[in-house]
Amino acid sequence: MRLVIARCSVDYAGRLTAHLPSAPRLILVKADGSVSIHADDRAYKPLNWMSPPCTLKEGDDSVWTVVNKAGEKLIITMEEILHDSSHELGVDPGLIKDGVEAHLQELLADRIETLGEGYTLIRREYPTAIGPVDILCRDADGGTVAVEIKRRGEIDGVEQLTRYLELLNRDPHLAPVRGVFAAQEIKPQARVLATDRGIGCTVLDYDALRGIEDDKLRLF
Repeated sequence: MRLVIARCSVDYAGRLTAHLPSAPRLILVKADGSVSIHADDRAYKPLNWMSPPCTLKEGDDSVWTVVNKAGEKLIITMEEILHDSSHELGVDPGLIKDGVEAHLQELLADRIETLGEGYTLIRREYPTAIGPVDILCRDADGGTVAVEIKRRGEIDGVEQLTRYLELLNRDPHLAPVRGVFAAQEIKPQARVLATDRGIGCTVLDYDALRGIEDDKLRLF
């Protein structure tokens, strides 16, 4: 990635035209060929940009011309370059989100008693012909319970669990199987549908599952 801070003006010529008058700006030139122009007051959004594939030509007259495959041009007229540096960032590993469904599944399986006293785990990712059930467990009475886990519980998650239950209840070794829809947040429409189908709803506290104490003041 190349970082250039310069006093410059910018003209865009394509399906429309746009002009940025002279001012200090940050110019990002990425390895994928994209070029974007940034000010200091728009968070991450650029003032103007050219998406790849495109080519950058730096002219002898301090004019940069960026052209994409459609022939559109981003013309940057440099007046004064204040900073110019290049950095090799390498391949990015991607965003790893904290609290994704797989992690919630793992935490709930380790703390299956969160669903109720006497619950025991049968297995995670219980295989079926239409995909794995997140958690299969037994309640205190020995009944089979299928648990579908989502970060955000919406109607499609209830529909998914309904299909699993229809299939699982055909197995005489498991039936009767009831369902629990578990999520960090359950939408009202999803809760109504789940209740109508006899499916229980459980809101998961991610910090509690991780064993993190609530820092709110409590009176006992």
